[in-house]
Amino acid sequence: MKKILISVPILLALGSALFFGYKHSAEETQKDYIHYDWAKNKLWDDGMAEVALYEATKEIYGKSRPFEYVYILVKEEFNKAYRVKTDDYSREDLYSVMKINKFCRVETLAYPYHFLTSVFMHRDNPESLHKLSHTSQEWCGTTSKQFLEKGNKYQYDYMSYFDGEGSGQAKIEQGPWFEDQLSYSLRTLNFTDGLEFDILLYPTQVNNKAELPKPVKAHVRVMKSNPGTELEGLISDLIQEPWKVIVAKDNQESLTYWINNTYRNYILKMESTDGRSLLLKEIKRDKYWDYE
Repeated sequence: MKKILISVPILLALGSALFFGYKHSAEETQKDYIHYDWAKNKLWDDGMAEVALYEATKEIYGKSRPFEYVYILVKEEFNKAYRVKTDDYSREDLYSVMKINKFCRVETLAYPYHFLTSVFMHRDNPESLHKLSHTSQEWCGTTSKQFLEKGNKYQYDYMSYFDGEGSGQAKIEQGPWFEDQLSYSLRTLNFTDGLEFDILLYPTQVNNKAELPKPVKAHVRVMKSNPGTELEGLISDLIQEPWKVIVAKDNQESLTYWINNTYRNYILKMESTDGRSLLLKEIKRDKYWDYE
């Protein structure tokens, strides 16, 4: 039998493809409404994070609850062995991601809810989610879940205190966006008045359930904003030629974002028909991990 020899570079390429799943060529996958170099700006290599503080609301037990929401955006180097932030920057298996951490404490009459959501996007593709993890803690119990690229699927691992859920693993399709990435991916649009496109969208994972997510169709529409009437209560120094972006889902829910048109395209405000809202109060670049 004739032996077939495969060179080391080809083996490495095959291994990388199997590890992350097959990726189409840039010509096949890139869309004209996404600015794919958005996160390649040298700003993100300065070793600091963008820390944004929002006034927020969320409905729990049928009542709108006010709270503060912290959004953190920072570039990190992952390694392929563990797909987490590396401690060894001399490794040869490093790749860059943009991490969006979202943390909040929501008070109810009896006890608080704590939510931490971590969204990891490929640095060179701001619509491509690499990993998403979420945990919730409150007096009734703890729920955790993670979605991680594996081949052409996301591997979904979960642990819930709810009957009928418990602990388990499943797979869901790659391709649809997660609602929890919108606060990043929408910032990277090529903003023009009248821009419209369709996506599939998995629901937000900011909750204490571990249900198998199912995508719905959503229509995204960009238009000019009227900051005088639509951004009332926002610090005027934060407003810079904002756009209004409406994400309308087929299930009748919709989200509206107001986003600055100047780089870094801050999320100024968000309103959802399910009672969630955000209003930017402060934003800065900081090494939040350096404090006592």
